[in-house]
Amino acid sequence: MTKQLPNPDTFYPLNDNDQLIYIKPALTTPNITAGEFSYYSGQDFQTQVTHHYDFNGDKLIIGKFCQIAGGVEFVMNGANHQMNAVTTFPFFIFDGWNAEPPKREDLPLKGDTVIGNDVWIGQNATIMPGVHIHDGAIIGANSTVTHDIPAYAVAAGNPARIIRKRFDDELITLLLRLQWWNMSTEEIRELVPMLTSSNLDKVKGRISEMLDRKREDL
Repeated sequence: MTKQLPNPDTFYPLNDNDQLIYIKPALTTPNITAGEFSYYSGQDFQTQVTHHYDFNGDKLIIGKFCQIAGGVEFVMNGANHQMNAVTTFPFFIFDGWNAEPPKREDLPLKGDTVIGNDVWIGQNATIMPGVHIHDGAIIGANSTVTHDIPAYAVAAGNPARIIRKRFDDELITLLLRLQWWNMSTEEIRELVPMLTSSNLDKVKGRISEMLDRKREDL
C-alpha cells in the first residue's frame, strides 16, 4: 500500500483524466465553497452555478466527499423574478428603461443552497435556490430538487420526491454521530473497508464500538 495520502488540493485527481476535478481547488469566487475531496465530472464547475449575482449575497455551500455528476446545475436566487407586482419582467437589468431594481424584500430570495457531506447528485439534475440536501443523500439523474432532502434519503423526479431511506434509522443515526468525513485523511483511509462494506450489520457494530471508545476517551 502506498504511504502517500490522497491530496485534496489536486485539480485533476485521476491519472490521465482531465474530465473530473476536485471542486475546492478549482473555485475562484468566495460565494461558492466546497469541502475536501468533493468532485465534479467535468472541467469547469463554476459554469454549472447559474444566476449567481453578487448583489443577492447568496452562497452555494458544498460539504466534503460529494460526488456531482456531469450536467448538474445549481440555480441560484438571481433566477427568481419579482412576483408581487403587475409584471415579472426585470426592466432594471436592461439598458434604456431607467428602472430601479426591486427592494430585496420584494424578491423571492430563498437563502443559501447547502449540500451536505457524502452527497451523490446524478447526471443533469437541477438544484433550485435555497435547497438543503443533507448528509449522505442521493439525487437521481435528471431530477429537479425544489425542497430540502433529509439525510441518507434517495430522491428522484421532477419535482424530486423521496423514494426511500438508504438505511434504517439506527444506522443513519450512527453515521450522523460518527461524521467520518470530518476525520483526518489517514483515519478515513483506514476506514475505507468499513465504509465500502455491504455488510451493514457489521458496519453498525464497528461504528458503535468506535463511538463507545470515543465516549470513554472524553
